[in-house]
Amino acid sequence: MNEYSDVPNDRSASPMKEWLNTKNGTIFLGDSLDYLLDIAEEKSVNLIMTSPPFGLVRKKSYGNEDADRYCDWFRPFAEGFKRVLRDDGSLVIDIGGAWNKGTPTRSLYHFKLLIMLVEEYGFHLCQEHYWWNPSKLPTPAEWVNIRRVRVKDAVNTVWWLSPSPWPKANNKKVLSPYSKSMESLLEHGYVAKLRPSGHAISEKFSHDNGGAVPPNLIAIANTESNSAYQAYCRENDLPIHPARFPAQLPEYFIRFLTDPDDLVVDPFGGSCITGAVAEQLGRKWACCELSEDYVKGAAARFTTDAPLIPKERSEPYVIYQPGSVPVDEAVTTTIADGGKSRPKRR
Repeated sequence: MNEYSDVPNDRSASPMKEWLNTKNGTIFLGDSLDYLLDIAEEKSVNLIMTSPPFGLVRKKSYGNEDADRYCDWFRPFAEGFKRVLRDDGSLVIDIGGAWNKGTPTRSLYHFKLLIMLVEEYGFHLCQEHYWWNPSKLPTPAEWVNIRRVRVKDAVNTVWWLSPSPWPKANNKKVLSPYSKSMESLLEHGYVAKLRPSGHAISEKFSHDNGGAVPPNLIAIANTESNSAYQAYCRENDLPIHPARFPAQLPEYFIRFLTDPDDLVVDPFGGSCITGAVAEQLGRKWACCELSEDYVKGAAARFTTDAPLIPKERSEPYVIYQPGSVPVDEAVTTTIADGGKSRPKRR
């Protein structure tokens, strides 16, 4: 078994089987390599939307095992992704960073993975996204709360790749509400001019396009604590998957990069949130998961009529500028040894 997850590198001896079928998709129990390399048709998938096991082992919140071998573990999956994706399809990987064991420095494993996918497997990096979780607790606690030499780690990288430079996409499908200042500009007009930065703002800038093109910073709080899924798992004594992403994350990429009836696949299905969102949006889908307990819990995603995607969500998150709280620098000085020594308890 691989140290980074419950997923082995070797092909499973147990054949993959269909666990649950819905109107639009299937949950498969078994090794996703079986699906990627044998079951799925070549160039049949429009979008792979997934969050693979991260390159870490959470022995302590402030230090993890070396992740250098992560790329070797990932290679068979890269081969499968390349096989099943259409030329105009997309590969979206949500992947969190890791800390080097025992020091407040960052692992490069997720950057190495990106470079490997591009240089060895011919994928093109369409755009990097960053998922900011406003509800993330201040972690890692050792470096953030105790030694006070780092700020909290609240962003995951999300790599958007494709077999070609021209995957299908349309940002008009994921517009955000205009800001108050932009609404005022649209109401009162804008004088076309050349900005000091050199950008020429034309009269077209004041045209109402129905919403603003969102940035590649995706702000979604991960606060699924009282959902039907968790209640079902507790009632049936099933483990709750520890690494669920919020429904709005796969929703964003499914809307942005696919059309109804397209095929969406999550090879590391977990609680099958990708499949549930795809079902709600009218896409065909397949989720693969190796753990039978997680698959049993994932069935709850399809036993309720409660929508996963909220209808009202125009209220923006607030992020304050760092340094907004006044500090007396005569008292609060930098930590001279960079946190090398652990402070004594008060």
